[in-house]
Amino acid sequence: MQKQKFLERFLNYIQFDTQANPHSDSYPSNPNEKIFADFLMEELKTIGMSEVKKDEYGYITACLESNIDTPCLTVGFIAHLDTAPDMPGCKNPQIIENYDGTSILLDTVSNIKLCPEEFPELNHYIGQTLICTDGKTLLGADDKAGVVEIICAMEYLIAHPEIEHGKVKIAFTLDEEIGKGVVYFNVPKFECDIAYTVDGSAVGELEYENFNAAIAKLDVYGRNIHPGYAKNKMINSQLIASEIIQLFPQRERPEHTEGYEGFYLLTQIKGEVENTHLEYIIRDFDREKFNAKKDFIAKIVEFINHKYGDGAVQYQLTDQYYNMREMIEPVMFVIDIAKQAMLDAQIEPKVQPIRGGTDGARLSFGGLPCPNIFAGGHNFHGKYEYLPLESMVKASEVIVNIVKLFKMQER
Repeated sequence: MQKQKFLERFLNYIQFDTQANPHSDSYPSNPNEKIFADFLMEELKTIGMSEVKKDEYGYITACLESNIDTPCLTVGFIAHLDTAPDMPGCKNPQIIENYDGTSILLDTVSNIKLCPEEFPELNHYIGQTLICTDGKTLLGADDKAGVVEIICAMEYLIAHPEIEHGKVKIAFTLDEEIGKGVVYFNVPKFECDIAYTVDGSAVGELEYENFNAAIAKLDVYGRNIHPGYAKNKMINSQLIASEIIQLFPQRERPEHTEGYEGFYLLTQIKGEVENTHLEYIIRDFDREKFNAKKDFIAKIVEFINHKYGDGAVQYQLTDQYYNMREMIEPVMFVIDIAKQAMLDAQIEPKVQPIRGGTDGARLSFGGLPCPNIFAGGHNFHGKYEYLPLESMVKASEVIVNIVKLFKMQER
């Protein structure tokens, strides 16, 4: 696989502004996502993919037909076209060839640097080619690197018909970054038995566990009275909201947790004397602990209403997604295949939980088991994002190896 082809594709793809918009009511949230999808459709046709389709929502699907007679399971690969809403995408990336292990100046005006002292993972890529931001934007490796790697893998397989394989399906989704990646994705129509999202970070990452997730919205009601006449009458909802915040366990915030530890995160607070609105996200890998966290919020609400009167606070709890582990465990051979595919590429697999969500979780509960493999980027969603070119090549090699191994999974 030629590194230059990966570089050219990636630099081309990040020119498309596909920043997801969490405040949009349309789907996709950014119309440029469909423009990018149209471009990719033509590219997929050009490299020789069959059944290249875009549905009414903008999802792209395509097929690489089997070249063997033995019926085997159909494997799929999925990446998302949107980038995070945190910052605009990069139009002026920097290419650092033969990285020497020193700090990289991203923006001369702000003196923003990508330093190995702050990001020690950089030391793993000395001698490689790094693609970095201009210090003002994110890069877009999440997940345009995954898109590149899937397309390059399909192109390689088409160019090498001597590699035997079963049917392969690919899909590109939209608005993953705002939690709507597969809201309208038609799993039965995709006609795939097992899939992998290509949306992880460092080389070797393999993930089949993610958080159980919920969102809690709390509305606190007070009473606004002219402050000159407020004694024994005013009830300041902001102060009640502050009390609610203090009731949450401080050591169960994201900044104090790691590994399999869950958390509560206050994501929004907006208020005045009369009314204050709070939003929390709740995360935990363990379903029982997850449910206990939701129960704890209900007890907080009960306590506050007992103290200040019924109706002082109202809340709404909504589950967002669940840990896909329970859907992957019955088909653990898909993890074994991914591990072997990495070993065949001289990569040590790093099985770890995703401290976040993934399209694969929803797909797994929708009937398509879908663990996640690495795409190669680091420091997603911000100006310190970077992508080693060699990592993209390795990810594509792993995809090819997975396809090879699936020919032995008879239907």
